[in-house]
Amino acid sequence: MPSPIGLVIRTAEDADWPAMVRLAATSFGSFRPREANDMWRTLIPADGVVVACDGGDVVGMAYYLDLRLTVPGGAVLPMAGVSWVCVAPTHRRRGVLREMFAELHGRMTQSHYPIAGLEASEGAIYGRFGYGQASVVETLRVDRRGAEFLDEVPDPGGVRIVAPVEHRDRIEEIYERWRVRTPGGLFTPREMWDEVFGDREVSRRGGGPLMALLHDDGFALYRIHGDNVRKSVVVTKLAAVTDDAYVALWRALVGMDLMDAVTVDAPPGELLPYLLTDARRVGVTGREDGLWLRMLDVPAVLEARSYAADATLVLDVSDGLLGGGGRFAIKIRDGRARCEPSDAEPDVWSTLSVLGSLYLGQHRASAFAAANRLRCSDSGVVALLDAAFASDVPAELGFGF
Repeated sequence: MPSPIGLVIRTAEDADWPAMVRLAATSFGSFRPREANDMWRTLIPADGVVVACDGGDVVGMAYYLDLRLTVPGGAVLPMAGVSWVCVAPTHRRRGVLREMFAELHGRMTQSHYPIAGLEASEGAIYGRFGYGQASVVETLRVDRRGAEFLDEVPDPGGVRIVAPVEHRDRIEEIYERWRVRTPGGLFTPREMWDEVFGDREVSRRGGGPLMALLHDDGFALYRIHGDNVRKSVVVTKLAAVTDDAYVALWRALVGMDLMDAVTVDAPPGELLPYLLTDARRVGVTGREDGLWLRMLDVPAVLEARSYAADATLVLDVSDGLLGGGGRFAIKIRDGRARCEPSDAEPDVWSTLSVLGSLYLGQHRASAFAAANRLRCSDSGVVALLDAAFASDVPAELGFGF
């Protein structure tokens, strides 16, 4: 149907995909292999792809994937995973993204998704659409030479060097245990595991073949990068469901004598520096946002997770461009919440974006209050929000999409 900006916003058809691939290459600077596109398309609902067309040209696009998100406490929510959001450089600043998002989010709501998530290629775009940074990723570089474990840290052992594809079922089983206990974990369908274990050359990004360390309660998938002079280990996924598995895997990684360094993406507050005689051997070389969340059904989403403190309050949530939010009475007892619409005087004023940032426990309400992005009737309410939304398990994005 025609939009106020003079373009047609419609569902993508099979014939549109070559133009969509070209637009994505223009926007992101690289072509996605056909096999990868085929894999992602298996996760897209029938109405999940929206394109903006100027005559016969595709000048904008966005789609959502049918995903399953773990939230604090272990509950799993259906999540619309927004991805491949592009607007052609010839059609910028005309409201194309706003029109596409209004249509796409309307479809999500009609399909009864309680929450939507995305990864942001640019950090300044999605807050105005009600998305908040819900997890943080730090890139750690471990200077392996001189990295030694403290005497009081035991060596649990139990790690094997294996060929990943030969132990696929075991790795998938461990990942499943990891993702149901980790806020931000995502159910991984078989088609995606096929892509991981297929280990195509284009996925290696200059590294060697996929390798694996396997423990009964954890695994590390990694590649070797570098040349005969300098080599490093790049961990593509480390999942441990017990402390013993975590320590054992890191002992094996640090024990690779001919490697200069080990790099890995991890949430803030990683345990590794506390295990070493010199914590400075673990450096943070990068920090960025991971998963962004937008609540489509605020009561359903707030009632799904567990909480670390009791609270009773009225929350006023504003949402500018897409018209969500509202006012809600929340009563938290024994870790569970009841949430329903209310017209009572609020105790807390915030935006849908800030609420998305608080949801997985990665960020604190007090930080948003200090930044004047969240207002409370008194300071005691801020402290209560900090306590209630805390999570013992750090949030991690299960996989990029």
